[in-house]
Amino acid sequence: MLTPAERRRRGVAVPLFVVHALVLVGLAVAGLGPLLWLVAASLGETGDVLADPLGVFARMTEWQRYVDAFRGVDTARLLGNTLVLAAGSAAVTVVVALSAGYVIAIMRPRWAPIFSAAVLATIFLPAIVSFVPLYLTVVDLFGTGVSLQNTYWAVWLPAAANAFAVLLVTGFLRGLPRELIEAAQIDGAGPLRIMWSVVLPLARPILGVVALLAAIGAWKDYLWPSLVLTDPKLRPISVALPMLERTNELTTFFAILVVAAVVPIALFLVFQRPLLANAGFSAGMKD
Repeated sequence: MLTPAERRRRGVAVPLFVVHALVLVGLAVAGLGPLLWLVAASLGETGDVLADPLGVFARMTEWQRYVDAFRGVDTARLLGNTLVLAAGSAAVTVVVALSAGYVIAIMRPRWAPIFSAAVLATIFLPAIVSFVPLYLTVVDLFGTGVSLQNTYWAVWLPAAANAFAVLLVTGFLRGLPRELIEAAQIDGAGPLRIMWSVVLPLARPILGVVALLAAIGAWKDYLWPSLVLTDPKLRPISVALPMLERTNELTTFFAILVVAAVVPIALFLVFQRPLLANAGFSAGMKD
Protein backbone atom coordinates (compact mmCIF):
# COMPACT_ATOMS: atom_id res chain seq x y z
CA MET A 1 0.00 0.00 0.00
CA LEU A 2 1.35 3.44 -0.94
CA THR A 3 1.92 6.08 1.72
CA PRO A 4 0.47 9.61 1.28
CA ALA A 5 3.97 10.94 0.54
CA GLU A 6 4.48 8.37 -2.21
CA ARG A 7 1.10 9.18 -3.72
CA ARG A 8 2.02 12.86 -3.97
CA ARG A 9 5.02 12.11 -6.15
CA ARG A 10 4.38 13.10 -9.74
CA GLY A 11 5.33 9.70 -11.08
CA VAL A 12 2.79 7.99 -8.85
CA ALA A 13 0.02 10.59 -8.59
CA VAL A 14 -0.60 10.86 -12.33
CA PRO A 15 -1.14 7.12 -12.93
CA LEU A 16 -3.37 6.90 -9.85
CA PHE A 17 -5.40 9.85 -11.07
CA VAL A 18 -5.79 8.24 -14.47
CA VAL A 19 -6.87 4.94 -12.92
CA HIS A 20 -9.40 6.67 -10.66
CA ALA A 21 -10.78 8.67 -13.57
CA LEU A 22 -11.12 5.58 -15.76
CA VAL A 23 -12.89 3.67 -12.98
CA LEU A 24 -15.33 6.52 -12.36
CA VAL A 25 -16.05 6.92 -16.06
CA GLY A 26 -16.59 3.19 -16.42
CA LEU A 27 -18.99 3.11 -13.48
CA ALA A 28 -20.87 6.13 -14.83
CA VAL A 29 -21.22 4.56 -18.27
CA ALA A 30 -22.32 1.21 -16.84
CA GLY A 31 -24.79 2.79 -14.42
CA LEU A 32 -26.22 5.71 -16.39
CA GLY A 33 -25.60 4.52 -19.95
CA PRO A 34 -28.61 2.17 -20.26
CA LEU A 35 -30.99 4.70 -18.69
CA LEU A 36 -29.75 7.55 -20.90
CA TRP A 37 -30.06 5.35 -23.98
CA LEU A 38 -33.61 4.42 -22.97
CA VAL A 39 -34.53 8.10 -22.62
CA ALA A 40 -32.99 8.90 -26.00
CA ALA A 41 -34.69 5.94 -27.68
CA SER A 42 -38.07 6.97 -26.25
CA LEU A 43 -37.71 10.33 -28.01
CA GLY A 44 -37.00 8.83 -31.43
CA GLU A 45 -38.80 6.93 -34.16
CA THR A 46 -39.18 3.17 -33.95
CA GLY A 47 -37.63 2.63 -37.37
CA ASP A 48 -34.61 4.78 -36.53
CA VAL A 49 -34.07 2.98 -33.23
CA LEU A 50 -34.12 -0.42 -34.91
CA ALA A 51 -31.94 0.70 -37.82
CA ASP A 52 -29.31 2.58 -35.81
CA PRO A 53 -29.52 1.91 -32.04
CA LEU A 54 -26.41 3.97 -31.30
CA GLY A 55 -27.63 6.97 -33.28
CA VAL A 56 -30.66 7.68 -31.10
CA PHE A 57 -28.90 10.51 -29.24
CA ALA A 58 -28.92 12.63 -32.39
CA ARG A 59 -32.68 12.30 -32.99
CA MET A 60 -34.35 13.14 -29.66
CA THR A 61 -37.32 15.13 -30.98
CA GLU A 62 -40.49 13.09 -30.36
CA TRP A 63 -41.63 14.43 -26.97
CA GLN A 64 -45.13 13.39 -27.96
CA ARG A 65 -44.18 9.87 -26.90
CA TYR A 66 -44.63 10.78 -23.23
CA VAL A 67 -48.03 12.30 -23.94
CA ASP A 68 -48.99 9.08 -25.73
CA ALA A 69 -47.71 7.03 -22.78
CA PHE A 70 -50.31 8.66 -20.51
CA ARG A 71 -53.07 9.23 -23.06
CA GLY A 72 -53.36 5.91 -24.88
CA VAL A 73 -52.39 3.77 -21.89
CA ASP A 74 -53.75 3.95 -18.36
CA THR A 75 -50.27 4.66 -17.07
CA ALA A 76 -51.47 7.01 -14.34
CA ARG A 77 -53.65 4.28 -12.79
CA LEU A 78 -50.82 1.74 -13.00
CA LEU A 79 -48.43 4.16 -11.31
CA GLY A 80 -51.03 4.91 -8.65
CA ASN A 81 -51.48 1.21 -7.90
CA THR A 82 -47.72 0.79 -7.67
CA LEU A 83 -47.36 3.76 -5.33
CA VAL A 84 -50.06 2.34 -3.04
CA LEU A 85 -48.34 -1.06 -2.98
CA ALA A 86 -44.92 0.49 -2.35
CA ALA A 87 -46.14 2.81 0.41
CA GLY A 88 -48.12 0.07 2.15
CA SER A 89 -45.23 -2.39 1.94
CA ALA A 90 -42.86 0.19 3.41
CA ALA A 91 -45.27 0.99 6.26
CA VAL A 92 -45.95 -2.60 7.34
CA THR A 93 -42.26 -3.52 7.00
CA VAL A 94 -41.25 -0.65 9.28
CA VAL A 95 -43.90 -1.55 11.88
CA VAL A 96 -42.96 -5.23 11.99
CA ALA A 97 -39.19 -4.63 11.88
CA LEU A 98 -39.33 -2.03 14.65
CA SER A 99 -41.56 -4.20 16.85
CA ALA A 100 -39.42 -7.31 16.40
CA GLY A 101 -36.16 -5.41 16.78
CA TYR A 102 -37.42 -3.72 19.93
CA VAL A 103 -38.33 -7.04 21.52
CA ILE A 104 -35.01 -8.68 20.60
CA ALA A 105 -32.62 -5.79 21.30
CA ILE A 106 -34.33 -3.74 24.01
CA MET A 107 -36.76 -5.94 25.97
CA ARG A 108 -34.49 -9.02 25.68
CA PRO A 109 -36.77 -11.84 26.87
CA ARG A 110 -35.28 -15.29 27.46
CA TRP A 111 -36.51 -16.58 24.13
CA ALA A 112 -35.06 -13.62 22.19
CA PRO A 113 -31.97 -15.57 20.96
CA ILE A 114 -34.18 -18.38 19.68
CA PHE A 115 -36.45 -15.92 17.89
CA SER A 116 -33.47 -14.07 16.42
CA ALA A 117 -31.95 -17.34 15.17
CA ALA A 118 -35.27 -18.34 13.60
CA VAL A 119 -35.47 -15.00 11.79
CA LEU A 120 -31.89 -15.38 10.59
CA ALA A 121 -32.59 -18.90 9.33
CA THR A 122 -35.36 -17.68 7.03
CA ILE A 123 -32.85 -15.60 5.08
CA PHE A 124 -31.19 -18.78 3.79
CA LEU A 125 -34.45 -20.19 2.42
CA PRO A 126 -35.03 -19.57 -1.31
CA ALA A 127 -37.99 -17.26 -1.79
CA ILE A 128 -39.62 -19.68 -4.24
CA VAL A 129 -39.91 -22.30 -1.47
CA SER A 130 -42.46 -20.20 0.41
CA PHE A 131 -44.56 -19.27 -2.61
CA VAL A 132 -46.96 -22.23 -2.50
CA PRO A 133 -47.77 -22.13 1.26
CA LEU A 134 -47.90 -18.34 1.15
CA TYR A 135 -50.27 -18.37 -1.80
CA LEU A 136 -52.52 -20.96 -0.13
CA THR A 137 -52.59 -18.78 2.98
CA VAL A 138 -53.58 -15.72 0.96
CA VAL A 139 -56.33 -17.59 -0.89
CA ASP A 140 -57.73 -19.10 2.35
CA LEU A 141 -56.48 -17.12 5.35
CA PHE A 142 -55.57 -19.74 7.98
CA GLY A 143 -58.54 -21.90 6.97
CA THR A 144 -61.12 -19.22 7.80
CA GLY A 145 -62.49 -19.01 4.27
CA VAL A 146 -61.36 -15.37 3.98
CA SER A 147 -59.43 -14.65 0.78
CA LEU A 148 -56.99 -11.77 0.45
CA GLN A 149 -56.54 -12.31 -3.27
CA ASN A 150 -57.13 -9.17 -5.33
CA THR A 151 -56.59 -6.97 -2.29
CA TYR A 152 -53.54 -4.88 -1.47
CA TRP A 153 -53.12 -6.82 1.77
CA ALA A 154 -52.08 -9.84 -0.30
CA VAL A 155 -48.92 -7.90 -1.12
CA TRP A 156 -48.52 -5.87 2.06
CA LEU A 157 -48.63 -8.71 4.60
CA PRO A 158 -45.98 -10.91 2.92
CA ALA A 159 -43.79 -7.82 2.56
CA ALA A 160 -43.92 -7.36 6.33
CA ALA A 161 -42.19 -10.72 6.85
CA ASN A 162 -38.81 -9.27 5.91
CA ALA A 163 -36.08 -10.98 7.91
CA PHE A 164 -33.37 -8.71 6.53
CA ALA A 165 -35.24 -5.62 7.75
CA VAL A 166 -35.68 -7.17 11.20
CA LEU A 167 -31.96 -7.91 11.46
CA LEU A 168 -31.05 -4.40 10.28
CA VAL A 169 -33.25 -2.74 12.88
CA THR A 170 -32.15 -5.17 15.60
CA GLY A 171 -28.48 -4.47 14.95
CA PHE A 172 -29.11 -0.72 15.05
CA LEU A 173 -31.11 -0.86 18.28
CA ARG A 174 -28.41 -2.91 19.98
CA GLY A 175 -26.05 0.01 19.43
CA LEU A 176 -28.27 2.51 21.25
CA PRO A 177 -27.01 3.69 24.66
CA ARG A 178 -28.52 1.41 27.27
CA GLU A 179 -28.47 4.30 29.75
CA LEU A 180 -31.31 6.02 27.86
CA ILE A 181 -33.55 2.98 28.23
CA GLU A 182 -32.70 2.57 31.90
CA ALA A 183 -33.33 6.26 32.58
CA ALA A 184 -36.75 6.02 30.96
CA GLN A 185 -37.55 2.95 33.05
CA ILE A 186 -36.55 4.79 36.23
CA ASP A 187 -38.91 7.62 35.25
CA GLY A 188 -41.74 5.09 35.13
CA ALA A 189 -42.06 4.67 31.36
CA GLY A 190 -43.50 1.37 30.18
CA PRO A 191 -42.36 -0.67 27.16
CA LEU A 192 -44.71 1.08 24.71
CA ARG A 193 -43.79 4.52 26.02
CA ILE A 194 -40.08 3.75 25.74
CA MET A 195 -40.49 2.50 22.18
CA TRP A 196 -42.53 5.53 21.12
CA SER A 197 -40.67 8.31 22.92
CA VAL A 198 -37.09 7.02 23.13
CA VAL A 199 -36.40 4.29 20.61
CA LEU A 200 -38.48 5.50 17.66
CA PRO A 201 -36.86 8.98 17.39
CA LEU A 202 -33.38 7.47 17.59
CA ALA A 203 -34.20 4.73 15.08
CA ARG A 204 -35.39 7.08 12.34
CA PRO A 205 -32.25 6.65 10.19
CA ILE A 206 -32.45 2.86 10.00
CA LEU A 207 -36.24 2.92 9.66
CA GLY A 208 -35.86 5.29 6.73
CA VAL A 209 -33.43 2.89 5.08
CA VAL A 210 -35.78 -0.05 5.70
CA ALA A 211 -38.75 1.88 4.32
CA LEU A 212 -36.82 2.92 1.22
CA LEU A 213 -35.60 -0.62 0.53
CA ALA A 214 -39.09 -2.04 1.05
CA ALA A 215 -40.68 0.56 -1.24
CA ILE A 216 -38.18 -0.02 -4.04
CA GLY A 217 -38.51 -3.79 -3.64
CA ALA A 218 -42.30 -3.56 -3.91
CA TRP A 219 -42.02 -1.21 -6.89
CA LYS A 220 -39.99 -3.65 -8.97
CA ASP A 221 -41.59 -6.89 -7.77
CA TYR A 222 -43.31 -8.84 -10.54
CA LEU A 223 -43.92 -12.50 -9.72
CA TRP A 224 -45.87 -12.24 -6.46
CA PRO A 225 -48.20 -9.37 -7.54
CA SER A 226 -48.90 -11.22 -10.78
CA LEU A 227 -50.13 -14.21 -8.74
CA VAL A 228 -52.31 -12.46 -6.16
CA LEU A 229 -53.50 -9.39 -8.12
CA THR A 230 -55.29 -10.87 -11.11
CA ASP A 231 -57.76 -7.97 -11.31
CA PRO A 232 -56.49 -5.59 -14.03
CA LYS A 233 -57.69 -2.60 -11.99
CA LEU A 234 -55.27 -3.48 -9.17
CA ARG A 235 -52.19 -4.44 -11.16
CA PRO A 236 -48.97 -2.47 -10.64
CA ILE A 237 -46.99 -1.23 -13.58
CA SER A 238 -44.42 -4.03 -13.27
CA VAL A 239 -47.12 -6.65 -13.94
CA ALA A 240 -48.64 -4.65 -16.80
CA LEU A 241 -45.37 -4.09 -18.69
CA PRO A 242 -45.48 -7.34 -20.75
CA MET A 243 -48.99 -6.48 -21.94
CA LEU A 244 -47.98 -2.88 -22.68
CA GLU A 245 -45.05 -4.12 -24.77
CA ARG A 246 -47.41 -6.08 -27.03
CA THR A 247 -50.00 -3.32 -27.41
CA ASN A 248 -47.86 -0.21 -27.90
CA GLU A 249 -45.34 1.13 -30.35
CA LEU A 250 -41.76 0.39 -29.33
CA THR A 251 -40.77 3.99 -28.57
CA THR A 252 -43.99 4.60 -26.61
CA PHE A 253 -43.20 1.50 -24.58
CA PHE A 254 -39.73 2.91 -23.96
CA ALA A 255 -41.35 6.09 -22.63
CA ILE A 256 -43.43 4.00 -20.21
CA LEU A 257 -40.26 2.22 -19.08
CA VAL A 258 -38.58 5.56 -18.43
CA VAL A 259 -41.50 6.73 -16.29
CA ALA A 260 -41.51 3.44 -14.36
CA ALA A 261 -37.75 3.68 -13.73
CA VAL A 262 -37.57 7.38 -12.89
CA VAL A 263 -40.01 7.24 -9.96
CA PRO A 264 -37.92 4.98 -7.63
CA ILE A 265 -34.76 6.84 -8.64
CA ALA A 266 -36.44 10.14 -7.77
CA LEU A 267 -37.61 8.75 -4.42
CA PHE A 268 -34.06 7.78 -3.53
CA LEU A 269 -32.61 11.13 -4.60
CA VAL A 270 -35.26 13.06 -2.66
CA PHE A 271 -34.92 11.11 0.58
CA GLN A 272 -31.19 10.37 0.64
CA ARG A 273 -30.30 13.75 2.17
CA PRO A 274 -32.67 13.45 5.18
CA LEU A 275 -31.52 9.85 5.70
CA LEU A 276 -27.84 10.82 5.74
CA ALA A 277 -28.56 13.81 7.98
CA ASN A 278 -30.42 11.65 10.48
CA ALA A 279 -27.65 9.06 10.39
CA GLY A 280 -25.07 11.71 11.21
CA PHE A 281 -27.23 13.07 14.01
CA SER A 282 -27.62 9.61 15.50
CA ALA A 283 -23.90 8.87 15.24
CA GLY A 284 -23.14 12.15 17.01
CA MET A 285 -25.43 11.24 19.89
CA LYS A 286 -23.81 7.82 20.28
CA ASP A 287 -20.36 9.41 20.42
